[in-house]
Amino acid sequence: MSNIKPIAIYLPQYHTIPENDDWWQKGFTEWTNVKKAVPSFPGHYQPHIPLHKNYYDLSDNRVMEAQAEEAKHYGIEGFCFYHYWFSGHLLLEKPIENMLREGKPDMPFCLCWANENWTRTWDGMEKEVLIEQHYSIEDDEKHIDYLLPFFKDERYIKIDNKPVFLMYRSELHPDIISATNLWREKAKKAGFEDLYLIRVENHLKNIDPALHGFNAAMEFAPDSGLKGRKAEKDNYAKYLLNKVLHKMGIKESAHHHNFIYHYSSMVDNLIQKADKPYKYFRSVFPSWDNSARRKTKATMYLGANPDKFYHWVKFMTKYTQERFPENEQFLFINAWNEWGEGCHLEPDEKWGYQYLEALKKGIGK
Repeated sequence: MSNIKPIAIYLPQYHTIPENDDWWQKGFTEWTNVKKAVPSFPGHYQPHIPLHKNYYDLSDNRVMEAQAEEAKHYGIEGFCFYHYWFSGHLLLEKPIENMLREGKPDMPFCLCWANENWTRTWDGMEKEVLIEQHYSIEDDEKHIDYLLPFFKDERYIKIDNKPVFLMYRSELHPDIISATNLWREKAKKAGFEDLYLIRVENHLKNIDPALHGFNAAMEFAPDSGLKGRKAEKDNYAKYLLNKVLHKMGIKESAHHHNFIYHYSSMVDNLIQKADKPYKYFRSVFPSWDNSARRKTKATMYLGANPDKFYHWVKFMTKYTQERFPENEQFLFINAWNEWGEGCHLEPDEKWGYQYLEALKKGIGK
C-alpha cells in the first residue's frame, strides 16, 4: 500500500470580492478570464471548459464538499490553499473561513502564504501595484494569531504535531528569521511541538531553507529556471521565421508574442534535476497554459496528456518514497484548480477524469 500523500495546490479565486470588483470589473472571478480565452494558433487548446460547464462559486461551501469527495476518491490526501494576507488585510479568505467555521468538508488542508504584491499582470501592467506587501514584526505576530485557529483544527495537516505552513517567497521578507522564530514560539505556546515550515522554491534557487528559518523547500513545477532548453532549440528555427514575418507585418505570430515549450521537455528536465543538499519536496503539474490570463508573453507547455502525466507521477512517487520517512511522503500537485493557467486536475470537457485517473494510478492507490 502506498504511503504517498499527494497535496493539491488550491486557488480560492472563484467568488466575488469587493477588491476585484474595483480592480477589474463587477462580478470578476477566475472564471472571467477563463471564459474569455481564445486559441492563439490552430490546434491550440483554449478555452479550458470545466466538465459539464461547472463554473462554480466558492461562496457556497457545498462546492468544496463535493470537490473534497472527488479529490479523495482519486487518492489526493489534502488541499494546500493559497492564503492572501496584506498587513491584516485579507483577500479571498471566505472559502477557508467557511471551512473552518462549518467543520466541512472532512478534508486535510494546509495554507500557503502567497506573499507577493498584487499587480495588473493580467492586462499587461505588471508595474502597477494593486495591493502591496509590507513587513514588520508586529504584523508577523498578528498574522500568526490569525493562523492559529486553523492550525488547531483537527483537519489541518501536521507532521509530528507540527502544523505545515508554506510561504511562496520567503526571500521577500526583510527579516524572515525573526518572523519564523516568532511564529515557532507562538505555536509552541499554543500547544504544538513546533511548526513545519516549507518555503516554495520558485524564484530564488539553491537556498538552504534553514537559512530562512524553514524546515524544507518545495519544488514549484513548472520550474521557471528550467523551461526546457531542448524545447527552445527545437523551436528556434520556427521562432526566427515568425520573428522575421512579424517585422515584415505579414503575420502576427503566437511564437513571437509568447513563450512556447514542450511539456515532455520540461518533465524530462525536472526528472533529471540533481538532488538538493536539503529536504526538498517535489511537485508535478498536469498541464500549463496561462494565455487566459495574458494576452501576450504567455507561457505554454504543449503536448501535455494524461499518459505523460502518469509516468511523471509514478517517477516522483518512487523518488519521494526513497527519500522521505512515511509521515513526510508529500508530493505536491500544481494544481487542483488553476483554470486561468490551464493547470488543473479538476475534470474538463477535453480530458474528463483522465488526469485524476492518471494520478491515482501513478501513486499506486
